[in-house]
Amino acid sequence: MPITPTPKIWMNGDLIDWEDAQIHVLTHTLHYGTGVFEGIRAYETADGPAVFRLTEHIERLFSSAKIVGMEIPYTVEEIITATKETVASTGLPACYIRPIAYFGYGEMGLSTLPCSVDVSIACWPWGAYLGDDAVNNGVRMKISSWTRHDHNTMPPASKTTGNYVNSSLAKVEALKAGYDEAIMLAPNGLVAECTGENIFVARQGKLITPPLSAGALEGITQASVTAIAGDLGYEVVVDNLARSDLYIADEAFVCGTAAEVTSINSIDDRSLPCPGPMTTAIAEVFHRAIRREDDRYSDWCELV
Repeated sequence: MPITPTPKIWMNGDLIDWEDAQIHVLTHTLHYGTGVFEGIRAYETADGPAVFRLTEHIERLFSSAKIVGMEIPYTVEEIITATKETVASTGLPACYIRPIAYFGYGEMGLSTLPCSVDVSIACWPWGAYLGDDAVNNGVRMKISSWTRHDHNTMPPASKTTGNYVNSSLAKVEALKAGYDEAIMLAPNGLVAECTGENIFVARQGKLITPPLSAGALEGITQASVTAIAGDLGYEVVVDNLARSDLYIADEAFVCGTAAEVTSINSIDDRSLPCPGPMTTAIAEVFHRAIRREDDRYSDWCELV
């Protein structure tokens, strides 16, 4: 989706004009991919814009940084405050939020040890990532020829910029082949996740989602969906999924900050029931929760 500029971007402690938010071409992370980032959404609510699970996202940003050996020169609380300030500066009722911490200009070479760490936060309006009616119509998926990282190759538990070369290759491959999204398998052939979403599969009345050991990122939307599913009386199991499990699913969906909750209508040209009853029920509650329309989940939304 194209980016629509907003008035300000937060960089290293200051809100500066959008067009002035620039970095040097020799910025370390640009060359070696060792930045960490988050994708977050603020939604329009009756009480103004509210950021969905902001604290959890910023805590995950810091966890990602710790995994790659990066020390962010701010506290979690400072980045939370900065995020709210940036959202407020846009004047938008809802927006997508991208905080990123990266190794800056001044050192070159593989070692990050001498590098400074810079932090930026940008916000802009962004619609449905996989289509405006993806919950009802569903998306076409394919198993990617690209394998998700092994834990001792690139740590999938860290939301690292360089990790997403893997996702980008899989996404472009799927789009060029006429599909909407790709499903990534782990090196052992088990299902990991999609290029930017976690996956849930319904079998015999249960919802199954792959474990972190398969290479899935610990999803914040995934955790939200799991809580909602439990409140709806659905059993959620974290377990390994083989490729063949996807083909014979009773229903399936993906979830993530960008994708929200999106039905799957086919995988490798095997049709699935879409939208399934579990997906529909979860999506309905989720869309009320993100707008503070369900008191059970109001603490997930931090007002700006």
